[in-house]
Amino acid sequence: MSMIVTSDLTKKFGAFKAVDGLNLRIAQGESYGFLGPNGAGKTTTLSMLLGILTPTSGMVFIQGEQVRSDSFSLKRKIGVVAEYQTFYENMTAWEYVMFFARLYQAANAEKRAEMLFEQVNLMQWKDALISAFSTGMKKKLGFIRALVHSPDLLILDEPVSGLDPFGIIQVRSLLMTEKARGATLIISSHILSEVEKTTDRVGIISRGKLILEDTIDNIQRKVGDGERILFRFANQTPDILGKLSSLPFVIQVSQEEDEISVLTDGAKDYREDLGRYLVQNEWIPLEMKKHQTSLEEVYITISEQSLRTIQEDLETEDVPSD
Repeated sequence: MSMIVTSDLTKKFGAFKAVDGLNLRIAQGESYGFLGPNGAGKTTTLSMLLGILTPTSGMVFIQGEQVRSDSFSLKRKIGVVAEYQTFYENMTAWEYVMFFARLYQAANAEKRAEMLFEQVNLMQWKDALISAFSTGMKKKLGFIRALVHSPDLLILDEPVSGLDPFGIIQVRSLLMTEKARGATLIISSHILSEVEKTTDRVGIISRGKLILEDTIDNIQRKVGDGERILFRFANQTPDILGKLSSLPFVIQVSQEEDEISVLTDGAKDYREDLGRYLVQNEWIPLEMKKHQTSLEEVYITISEQSLRTIQEDLETEDVPSD
């Protein structure tokens, strides 16, 4: 079953089209990374999913129900962690969470809240005023507020910004617990290493359009220029780079300090072929490993391609017609 479906979702601000015919389908229980450069339309899209903004055209459905600005029953099924959050700082942390628990009509609110406070290591601070909290503590409190009613859908915008490394690990564990419970996660973030660790599938948006959507593994294969294998040797000789370059499946060989990088055509895993060739030439590898293209590398490649396309479009628009 689909948790979220958008149909030709479009939002204009005057002549500017922030979101342009966006079609998303996100399954129940899926963790979905929503990526794109600044100004791509991510925040506008999330605001329409939440019913904060009304689409210029197109529709949003959550669990089969069309989202409208007055869909209050639907909004009780959603938890939101925004990049910038505001708090009632004259409340204690516990009072604040219980206020939202009542607002969302959360079942077993106190037990649920205690578990969440423990999970992000804030239990000893639950009776302190929020005004005394650090940025990271407030971020964690935002997660507790968003999760106290056990929402079916979590929408997270830069969820780990402001957190120290230990806090990031805690939040990552919290998100995986919620996913295991069956919650659907939409994560928009520029910290791509976290997106890579916590999502099943990503969609990349540019100029309001979805330009690529797939599992991270598939995107890495599509965008990568082959397969890169890295070596370190015990007995490297000066001719090794030339000889490796002569192999028919090798596209490029390069060296940085004591590490040699061999880029193959990616048609298959060539580690066995390379290992056999090294033994024949009496080169002893101390280390051989595949280099997996990171989501960050994929994102930069796609963004650069998108920027080139934008520039080409602008140049075309500047050419006077006959």
